[in-house]
Amino acid sequence: MVVCFLIHTVCPVSALSPAESRILYSRDFGLEDVELSGESREDDPEKRRLARKEKLGVVARQVRSAVCLSREVAGSVYVEAVLGEEAVALGEAERGVLSLGHGEPFAGQSIALWLGVQALAFTLVCQPQENLLLAEGTLRNLARHCLEELRLLGTGSEVLLKSDRVDAMLQRLLPHGQLLFLNHRFAQNMDKELSSYMSK
Repeated sequence: MVVCFLIHTVCPVSALSPAESRILYSRDFGLEDVELSGESREDDPEKRRLARKEKLGVVARQVRSAVCLSREVAGSVYVEAVLGEEAVALGEAERGVLSLGHGEPFAGQSIALWLGVQALAFTLVCQPQENLLLAEGTLRNLARHCLEELRLLGTGSEVLLKSDRVDAMLQRLLPHGQLLFLNHRFAQNMDKELSSYMSK
């Protein structure tokens, strides 16, 4: 099962310090079941919300470090893409896998798959028994839809205002955090359905 999905920044943003990452969108699937080790369930909803935010922030910072390290090792230089070049940017995206040990930040072990596209990272955190090849395909599909439909590479993109559209994508491509095996015909029908929904 997928634990959570994140869209966050990996390049410096003027309002943040160089080591920080801003989470633009997050969706958790049963994150309350994957508590921090030694942490009792909080009755206060505000404390639970802050604890979840911190857990997701830890994942975003670790992925940001991995993306930066990958770019540094490859010697790639960050060049902003323009609208219409989403497919090219996705093809040149860095990708990787992180193993999150016990207590880092979840009680159980988990795996974070990430895809670094320009200044953004798409991260899918899964339980260790998941099919990682299927998870990578799902992550690429989600990133492609987000880049094409929401125009995330454009200046002033409004991902924060379009969270309902990302929710709709996740509902179809990752229902209740379950990875789907899709044949070619079903994937094409789902693409058409998502495109018609996004054009509304």
